[in-house]
Amino acid sequence: MYANQQIEQLDRKRMASLQLERLQKQVRWAQEKSFFYNQKFEAKGVSVKDIQSLEDIVRLPFLKPSELYRIDSLDILTMPISSILRFNVIPLEHGEVKNLYTNGDVAHNVEMMTRCLVANGLHNASVVALQGDMSDSRLLDVQYALEMIGATVVPMGTDYRQWLRLIELISCDTLISTPQLIMQLIIQLQATGRKIADYPLSKVICLNAQGTQNAMQRHISERTHAEVFNLYDPAELGTASMLFQCETHRGYHIQEDYFYPEVVAFHSDRVITEPQQLGELVVTTLMAEAMPLIRFRTGQAVQLEDGTCECGRTLRRVSTPFTFS
Repeated sequence: MYANQQIEQLDRKRMASLQLERLQKQVRWAQEKSFFYNQKFEAKGVSVKDIQSLEDIVRLPFLKPSELYRIDSLDILTMPISSILRFNVIPLEHGEVKNLYTNGDVAHNVEMMTRCLVANGLHNASVVALQGDMSDSRLLDVQYALEMIGATVVPMGTDYRQWLRLIELISCDTLISTPQLIMQLIIQLQATGRKIADYPLSKVICLNAQGTQNAMQRHISERTHAEVFNLYDPAELGTASMLFQCETHRGYHIQEDYFYPEVVAFHSDRVITEPQQLGELVVTTLMAEAMPLIRFRTGQAVQLEDGTCECGRTLRRVSTPFTFS
């Protein structure tokens, strides 16, 4: 199943053309509208005029997560606060990340999330338990995407007593949450003499903020008897929809019309062009309005996979050194 078959099966030549057009617009927008990027590009001696091909992206400076913790969100912002629809602050171990979204940013995130959920097999007859703090913008995107699909959404919050009540009240076939909250639910059910496998869950979608790999996947799968899908959910990106798994579970598809991926050699600025070589995933937003991210270093070890997936999608994939199954 596809949410946007035209994009998800777009041929490589047309995708590259679309990416270049959007990359040039994104760089121009960041250079002209963001004080942070204006200064960053000037220091590097680069401008949008230097981006004549996708390969020219190497001329642009990298963005490290630590920079996002230090800078004032108004410096990277490309428009006045009056144009912002949503403001989200996420505390992290090394600082806090501020995400600001326009109406267009929210619409793009919801459209991408819809693709993710459809690829995971969700549809208008699905009944989905959504576990977590709904003040997190990333979870709001999940809820809106579920409603776009027509699925029944059961927001469960973060209180375990509410979890236990709702799981008895409504027969959910899908659970979307972080691995940590899923394990808490399993433990709370155990404490009352119940097993999560006794409920009709057929799918579990894990929101993984720490990385592309889910260390708890095997345990969650064994305890729930459900198929487990993973979404990469870093606070810095402000969305959980950049990478998604399909039914083949062979790596993660990249939302290439919204993010341009590179693989860079570890502890280096050298872009890896050889196929199936491991390196650090670097991504550039192509349609972000409020807060573009240019060559953001994710810290994730991946390799790029080309070729059409068995699911029929032509979107490139990234795979990790090993997977949990």
